[in-house]
Amino acid sequence: MARTIVVKVGGGEGISLEHAAESFADLVATGARCVLVHGGSHETNVLSVRLGIPPKTITSPSGNVSRRTDRATLDAFLMAYCGKVNKTLVAMLRARTVDAIGLSGIDGGLWHGERKAAIRSVEHGRTVIVRDDLSGRVTGVDAGLLNLLLDAGRIPVLTPPAITDDGVAINVDADRAAAATAAALGADELLLLSNVPGVLRDPADLASLIGQVGEGGIEDVRNAASGRMKNKVLAAEEALAGGVSRVVIGSARGTDAIELALAGAGTIFEEIWA
Repeated sequence: MARTIVVKVGGGEGISLEHAAESFADLVATGARCVLVHGGSHETNVLSVRLGIPPKTITSPSGNVSRRTDRATLDAFLMAYCGKVNKTLVAMLRARTVDAIGLSGIDGGLWHGERKAAIRSVEHGRTVIVRDDLSGRVTGVDAGLLNLLLDAGRIPVLTPPAITDDGVAINVDADRAAAATAAALGADELLLLSNVPGVLRDPADLASLIGQVGEGGIEDVRNAASGRMKNKVLAAEEALAGGVSRVVIGSARGTDAIELALAGAGTIFEEIWA
């Protein structure tokens, strides 16, 4: 049976959608069952500024960073993620003979989510409670829908948001959504690619990359991760706990980014953590 590989490409500044499409098309050509998950943070920031909605973040007491998502921000989020980024990637892939189909987590209830009733945020050294944020986490994935598409030769290109039981769209972390998707599909590998080469002990020093995560070393990786990288490490752990054999946190830069990540370029988590 063909390998199942879920690739998440980040939406940070400096990541080329053209390069991502080229690299992903090369992967599809190998015959693997492929799913692409993408972000859109930079495009959302650009659009939010144009709309007069200054981007804001929430930093949890543990240091995890997420987007502050009020109603106006969610509107910009939908336009950037589900609109510009998703459809641009689908068009680029179809130009490369990939039968791509773009879906958000809302479509068909693909990603079921739960909204956070309250979020603790550290602001100016104080912890405050935020209750009106439209964010949460993926709690269920419709693997049947994805397998239906994959069995028909269609390549899913997925993006947040997710949808709650009562029909509310919520911002969810794309790395963790990709991890949940990989686990639901019984994927062999999950690649989490962004504008950094992996987990760095020193964010200013590319030579400080943590490569293979050996037995007993997960705490070291958790401690080294900061900001949004904490979410990627958490996603890697969740994927492995869900049965995914191998996770790589690596770079999305270049037309051979996926090939390099599969070859081991980045921070590698093996099934030993499951």
